[in-house]
Amino acid sequence: MGLVGLALFMLGPILNHVPGVPPMVGFGLFALGLLDGIVALLLGLVGLLRTLPGSGRSGRGGAVMGIVTGVAMLAFVAVINSGGMGGPRINDITTDTEDPPVFVAIAERESARDYSYPGATFSEQQRAAYPDVVTIDLAMPPEQAFAAVRAAAEELGWEIVQEDAASGRLEAMQTTAVFAFVDDVVIRVRPGGAGSLVDMRSKSRDGKSDVGANAARIRAFRTAVTP
Repeated sequence: MGLVGLALFMLGPILNHVPGVPPMVGFGLFALGLLDGIVALLLGLVGLLRTLPGSGRSGRGGAVMGIVTGVAMLAFVAVINSGGMGGPRINDITTDTEDPPVFVAIAERESARDYSYPGATFSEQQRAAYPDVVTIDLAMPPEQAFAAVRAAAEELGWEIVQEDAASGRLEAMQTTAVFAFVDDVVIRVRPGGAGSLVDMRSKSRDGKSDVGANAARIRAFRTAVTP
């Protein structure tokens, strides 16, 4: 059971990188593999007790294998979720919850999806969980700030979908490394503050929770764009 679980656990993310495979298919196999691993871990612990030296029972190696595979899968999940453990079940994060940047080009291209901001149900949870995610104040004129925004997007490896320097809006996508989930980004540059106010919105296309990924993306962008 542990080996089957490990195979499903590894196959899920691989499938998500195959063109045409819906993202949640691979994630479902990954979750099933993890469930198998947990069962294998529990059965392995029982098997370990039942095959103590002197018991005369065989199968101790299988019990150890079940424990090892289960622990390995749980450890991997803990590592990839370490940044968002205990976070709120939200997947749309913005630096301006009162007037969030609006998706235009991506919303038109992905017309079957809803890109409207969820409102207070998300903003209240975001402010409690990520109080540092706020508008970025850059001491430079909007034209220079927009150039810095574009450079940061390229540095972070985002796929730029549309850029409009005149309106100060840039839209992009980023594909996650493990599950190939696509997250959408829109950035707005306006005059204000010490020179320019930069707001960003990062939204996951799949899942109800982003385990902190969107907030982490905004923090990485802030670091990249701040002189």
